[in-house]
Amino acid sequence: MNYLEAIVMGAIQGITELFPVSSLGHAVLIPALLGGQWSRDLSVSAPESPYLAFIVGLHVATALALLVFFRRDWARIIRGFFSSVRYRRIRTAPERLAWLLILATIPVGVTGLLLEHTFRTVLGKPVPAAIFLMVNGVILGGGELLRRRRDPAVNRSAALNGPGLDAADLRAPSAQDPDALGDDAALAEVPRWRAVAIGAVQTLALLPGISRSGVSMVAGMAVGLSHREAARFSFLLATPVILAAGLLKLPDLFGPLGASIHGQVLAGSATAFVAALLAVAFLDRYFRTRTLVPFAVYSLVAGAASLGWLLLHG
Repeated sequence: MNYLEAIVMGAIQGITELFPVSSLGHAVLIPALLGGQWSRDLSVSAPESPYLAFIVGLHVATALALLVFFRRDWARIIRGFFSSVRYRRIRTAPERLAWLLILATIPVGVTGLLLEHTFRTVLGKPVPAAIFLMVNGVILGGGELLRRRRDPAVNRSAALNGPGLDAADLRAPSAQDPDALGDDAALAEVPRWRAVAIGAVQTLALLPGISRSGVSMVAGMAVGLSHREAARFSFLLATPVILAAGLLKLPDLFGPLGASIHGQVLAGSATAFVAALLAVAFLDRYFRTRTLVPFAVYSLVAGAASLGWLLLHG
């Protein structure tokens, strides 16, 4: 792996891990579409590929970017966790949110430990990734259609102000922006079983092409969250999952697989950190007034175009 490959894939990882378009799908498809040395150097399905150790570094960098951006949120959540343990009760919004995140992390954590290797080696190939990217577009588009049918306020705001406005914009400013209140009331109101369901759908992201943030956002909107609330819950939920996945495989980075690419890992991770920080800052503002529709269209078009190219040049 050379430094150009490392920097390009680091930037793509940082963006696509948070944009609802699947980082794993892009990690599989882009090297295959570029071909040549890229396809030889960057293969996630090869069992002994240094690319796997490289991706570990990118995941840790992305999780650190999320921690930096949501540092105030995590400070409240961590304080809430320890206060709930200390006083043996769950009363405040940060206390409840802390336990909701713990419960929601369990399904994807267990499934990832059991099935990640199998899914990656069997399905981590270009053609399945292109197909699942199209499926991702259907999920995102379907989530938006269901939300519009369920929530008349969305339809009214779209008719009056254009399709980009979210129902959350019809609320008072202090209610649509949790940080303005300094609490996590909106997310803390999610019932426990629904939080677990949102966490469980993240297991679909083991399929290359299915977006972790995308499916969890759709699930969040299905239980009544606005786009921004669903995105925020998705990012908070993804942080420990991505960080744990990276740290669990950190020995690979310092073992034989990563022995010759430490410099490339540092370059790629630094790029991924900056890209992820910019991506989450953009999306936090984007989902105040916009929807998943552009990402659904992108997933369908990019998946179909990739599949056509691969079948023609396979």
